Amino acid sequence: MAGVKGQVQKRGVARRRAMVDAAIKLFAQQGVRGTGVAAIAERAGATPSALIHHFGSKDGLVQAVLEEADRRALERLSVPPDAEPTLDQAFDWFVRDAEHTAAAERELAALHTTLTAENLEPGSALHTWFRDRGRALRAQLNALFTRAAADGSARADLDPAVLATEVAAFIEGAHLLWLLDPDEVDLTAVHRGYFAGLAERLRI
Repeated sequence: MAGVKGQVQKRGVARRRAMVDAAIKLFAQQGVRGTGVAAIAERAGATPSALIHHFGSKDGLVQAVLEEADRRALERLSVPPDAEPTLDQAFDWFVRDAEHTAAAERELAALHTTLTAENLEPGSALHTWFRDRGRALRAQLNALFTRAAADGSARADLDPAVLATEVAAFIEGAHLLWLLDPDEVDLTAVHRGYFAGLAERLRI
């Protein structure tokens, strides 16, 4: 019985993954508002009722997709949740993430941008999710620059909060320009150049 139960659980995980992958593709192409549960289920080879069974609602599926995007990024970079990287480590992570995104994760990047644009107005669950995610990123960057100033690896007269906002704005803007014009914008090269220049600026 234990073996049968394990097989059932594996099939359930595989079905859930197929639904998330289908949602990523359709959300990136059509936006969340333009994509129905039935279309996602059909692409995943499932029924709408099976999708609702796994995620509770369309909003639950959207949340699962966003969480999956972040999970993939941390997994491929081998970044522990409580990591306190040096400047060089953090900048290397950003460049490697851009390299991977450009090579294999355009759909997730497009999804992130699409969902952000669809949820600029306060009051929705996704607006809160994106706002809090942005705040968390800036807080992590602020802590990174504060540590660097304290240990002497960066100038002490630079404002960590301003730098954190600058870096977050660069990342979002670079991804948007690349998504709009990938033939002209080299996402990896732009990241390498920016973070190399920022490292110099921080140490002058």
